[in-house]
Amino acid sequence: MSNPDVIIIGTGVIGTATAFELAKAGYKTLSLDRNTQIGHGSTAGSCAIIRMHYSTFDGTAFAWEGYHYWRDWADYLGLGKEADLATFRETGCIVMKTEANGHLEKHMENSRRLNCPFEDLSGEEVVRRVPIFTLESFAPPRAMKDPEFGQSNGGTLRGGVYWPNAGYVTDPALSSQNLADAARRHGAEFRMGVTVTEILRQGGRVKGVKLAGGEELHAPVVINVAGPGSSIVNRMAGVTDDMTIETRPLRQEVVHVPSPAGFDFYHNGMIISDSDIACYSRPEHGNNILIGSEDPECDPHYWVDDDVDYDRNFTDQWTVQAMRYAQRVPSLGIPSKTRGVVDLYDASTDWIPIYDKSSLPGFYMACGTSGNQYKNAPIAGKMMAALVDYCENGADHDVRPMQFTLPYLGLETSAGFYSRKREINRESSFSVLG
Repeated sequence: MSNPDVIIIGTGVIGTATAFELAKAGYKTLSLDRNTQIGHGSTAGSCAIIRMHYSTFDGTAFAWEGYHYWRDWADYLGLGKEADLATFRETGCIVMKTEANGHLEKHMENSRRLNCPFEDLSGEEVVRRVPIFTLESFAPPRAMKDPEFGQSNGGTLRGGVYWPNAGYVTDPALSSQNLADAARRHGAEFRMGVTVTEILRQGGRVKGVKLAGGEELHAPVVINVAGPGSSIVNRMAGVTDDMTIETRPLRQEVVHVPSPAGFDFYHNGMIISDSDIACYSRPEHGNNILIGSEDPECDPHYWVDDDVDYDRNFTDQWTVQAMRYAQRVPSLGIPSKTRGVVDLYDASTDWIPIYDKSSLPGFYMACGTSGNQYKNAPIAGKMMAALVDYCENGADHDVRPMQFTLPYLGLETSAGFYSRKREINRESSFSVLG
């Protein structure tokens, strides 16, 4: 494509969703990625959890809206019955009530306002659904070197909240490929194995990009959806000076361990978020349990400068997560062989994404997705397409933030919630929970 309307940097799930929505709206899009396969950046390492609970109303509304596209994935894509589509397993999600999350009062109120189904569970009901659980409290979460690591504080968890529509996508890379295939049906094009080295300017606005090797590609609109590389691309564009929210790549480890003997976690387990031990989990194929950290203060943050050259080996953090989960599941065996995923989050200052224009006309960003925005890719793509249309037709999004209606919910929201220039949102969990 020699003359695209829009160049999109990145073919992860949000980049391909943005390409799909722009292509449907009539834009000629060209997506670029240094990876040789679509969806093989940080999207491939995503836990791909689809959940509804957020501490902010806007976050909850966006996630509840996003769920409907995964539920109706085949209809949303329109690829036909022969397509090999990613699978959404609707397992449900239990979130344990703790002091750290305010016993979920805010989360339940957000869901009530949006008519998002949930059930308030007693401790006994939690154990009935997940019989391998103990309700002992171990808060605050601790590092293994702490002499009180693994010791109960003498308290008992009072229960949890169950969101029945939550679940996860079994192959997140395939979901990006599905979106790209759907985008191609509307004329979108993709070039893989190319690296952007410069953002081009002309006449006070973006002109396009330069690739390694010197090739220039020109377009009046460029969108940065580069995941953990987004901060590098923003610096290339020279747009960071007016941003109150920054993004940085954060290294993360995810643990895979076998389910305890006698319990089929794959079929009978679900998404579980437990801030008492600061771990989340979900079923993983082979009757395994996937365990991630909810980023408590005791867990070190491994920020990296280079989103390509970083340590991909497991560290003591793998053992910490497995051992903390064993506090909740005493029958859990800790294997001697470490298995799981080491990858990066594109973490923002307040762990809420940036979906916005920039100080450089024609340059947009969908970044800072912080490990929790996979679920929102379809609606984020819709909003980015609407934002490009809004700004390129002369509106000033900084002065008059675009009002965006969530199609399934019929709810009007302000896209300014995701502004690069917003005040740090103190309602955020400041963790992967968003």
